[in-house]
Amino acid sequence: MAERKVQSLLECQARVHLVSPQITPGLAGMAESGQLDWKARVFQSSDLDNMLLVFIATNQGEVNQAVARACQERGILVNAVDDPPHCNFFVPSVMRRQSLVLAISTEGKSPLLARRLREELEDLIPDDYGKFVEILGQARAYVKEKVPDIEERRKIFQMLVSPDMIELVKMGREDLIRERIEKCISSWRA
Repeated sequence: MAERKVQSLLECQARVHLVSPQITPGLAGMAESGQLDWKARVFQSSDLDNMLLVFIATNQGEVNQAVARACQERGILVNAVDDPPHCNFFVPSVMRRQSLVLAISTEGKSPLLARRLREELEDLIPDDYGKFVEILGQARAYVKEKVPDIEERRKIFQMLVSPDMIELVKMGREDLIRERIEKCISSWRA
């Protein structure tokens, strides 16, 4: 579990400091490669110095409680994995399709359900939606620059996410999507 949390943090370019007498081979590899800083010992309150965010991933309730209490006393955000009463934030299950990001949370009550729902969404929302968001971002920037009237912009943006455009996304027709966007913008210019 700790390994998954560390991997997620590293994907976000976080600086990870790990305190544990023992770690998994995967975490050891990350420490050896310099991806994280590992202190091979038990927790000390000084480990919280200059920390903004703490994840607790032990299977020892007393340790979880002590670390959570110390974090809360210092005003540090803390997530005790599988121990919701000792959390002051929860980590959602996240699905990414480039700039399209969907998060599902059960507030720590059932991470497995959140994960299963995310997996269902992954089947329903193909990678093409991420490409579509990137295309829409480019079109939006252009429209915001060229169309001064906010109401006109809103009409254009509504056309760009119309049901027929979504159907083109589902069909993977990036070529037709780009063509329709160009027509939509051209029709405004005319």
